[in-house]
Amino acid sequence: MTTPSSPRQRILDHLTFLYGPDRAPALMGRLKAILEDFRRRNPHLARKGPARRDRLTERDAVLITYGDQVTAPGKRPLVTLAELLERHAAGAITIVHLLPFFPYSSDDGFSVIDYTAVNPALGTWEDVERVGRRFRLMFDAVINHISVQSRWFQEFLRGNPEYAEFFITVEEGTDLSMVVRPRALPLLHPFQTAEGEKWVWTTFSADQVDLNYANPEVLLRIVEVLLFYVEKGAEIIRLDAIAYLWKKLGTPCIHLEETHRVVKLFRAVLDEVAPHVLLITETNVPHAENVSYFGNGYDEAQLVYQFPLPPLVLHAFLTGDATHLSTWASGLSTPSDETTFFNFLASHDGIGVRPVEGFLSPGEIQALVDRTLAHGGYVSYKTNPDGTESVYELNISYFDALSDPKGEEPLDLQVRRFLTSQAVMLSLAGVPGIYVHSLFGSRGDPEAVERTGQYRSINRAKFDRRTLEQELVDPKSLRHRVFYPYRHLLAVRAAHPAFHPNGPQQVVNAHPSLFALLRTAPDHSISVLCIHNVAGTEVALELDVAPWTPGRGSRLRDLISGRQIPIERGRLRCRVAPYEVLWLTETEN
Repeated sequence: MTTPSSPRQRILDHLTFLYGPDRAPALMGRLKAILEDFRRRNPHLARKGPARRDRLTERDAVLITYGDQVTAPGKRPLVTLAELLERHAAGAITIVHLLPFFPYSSDDGFSVIDYTAVNPALGTWEDVERVGRRFRLMFDAVINHISVQSRWFQEFLRGNPEYAEFFITVEEGTDLSMVVRPRALPLLHPFQTAEGEKWVWTTFSADQVDLNYANPEVLLRIVEVLLFYVEKGAEIIRLDAIAYLWKKLGTPCIHLEETHRVVKLFRAVLDEVAPHVLLITETNVPHAENVSYFGNGYDEAQLVYQFPLPPLVLHAFLTGDATHLSTWASGLSTPSDETTFFNFLASHDGIGVRPVEGFLSPGEIQALVDRTLAHGGYVSYKTNPDGTESVYELNISYFDALSDPKGEEPLDLQVRRFLTSQAVMLSLAGVPGIYVHSLFGSRGDPEAVERTGQYRSINRAKFDRRTLEQELVDPKSLRHRVFYPYRHLLAVRAAHPAFHPNGPQQVVNAHPSLFALLRTAPDHSISVLCIHNVAGTEVALELDVAPWTPGRGSRLRDLISGRQIPIERGRLRCRVAPYEVLWLTETEN
């Protein structure tokens, strides 16, 4: 499959599909005017950036953080965050994903009141741009829904005809049983409007009303929002909850072709006026559905989240067996060198379990649920079409999911287990996304759940800068023991071309307790054999390495420790300690 010859032709094709041949030409004219106005204001953006395949390299790593993640007396949180990252993360992190920093009414920022303003409690646009002076920026586009306090919805309630079709109303009693639900909450909520009570579509909560993209005015407004983010420095735009974007009665209302066409239209718009900007789709769904947002490799998102990875890694460490993880990784591929995976283990949300449907059995998923509850975490559920509920996500910090916070294991063992889990993620083809609480070695905050009544709050604690930096310089603290080795792993990864996001990878079946991966530079000049022991027992490894060692030397060097391991007649023989990581490459004699 090939894409149309120009972004503008692609845009027209998508408008025609979405709104019909009669309306598409006029809409194209309006959208063309928006793009030309943007280009006049920002002529440099059409030329910005390296070649497409080099927009992300082995040097790139993303930090996921809230804008008010770090506070200090008398300073705006975004300024404090910038100062902390400049001091501690520069050189290890190249991209900062600022979770929604807009005025909001609930859901820790994901119920946006104004898409184009910075929450004054966090700072200003100048503060956001300061972060962007040292780091590339990733913004959230929370465009499936908007806050009930937003001007758009308030105008809808007042009966302003301009906003009459900005939201989706459904007659009470309409059969919506086919709709896929990500929450165990009502799909519709009643609102009093100037025209009486109306039942409005609310996929995620009563405070988050879904936008109606069947109305092209909504689409045009959102395009303007995305272009505004580009003007403010966004180089990656995360399309939040994008799978639910388009609604059509009598369908599941998830992954509809219209939704894919909207994403493709966004891609074509950016290709036209800001081709350096990348789209990433956030779709917490089974793997095959998730990767469908790559499109044909050239026309949709450049990145998708690796949602199966967090539960599969957790399962591997729970059982001491990496077989399922290895099987899944063996089947990974991307449709072009313009696409890659966004690998992550933790985020502001929980650990989704839907993505491992088909990879883990119901009993294995239940074991993850039991581990979460035993370690002080929580479990969130979704409503199925038949009215039953099933597990949606595990709410717990990733460190606690691996190690019981009330257990008696030595801290060094817990840290080693955690860092090995992170090394698995860092070794995979793609770009690593590191949640701020993982980088700084945080445990869960169950008291926050008691305060907010929200399970996700357990993994959303904020830092006091003075306390955080005191812990970072204390060699006995958990934060110190996690942060500095994590930085070292990132530095090792960034220095080796075999970790390029689009470099080939091959799973090596060495032992059930070992997740072993052969990474190779895109030009095939050099490889790294990444070995991770997911078990608490030592493993005797014997492996034929002759196929990927051209014979320049008789030793392999561990990039992490500097340790050298001899090769005897093309075979590697060594003992891999519990939760040990070895990233091995050839060394000269």
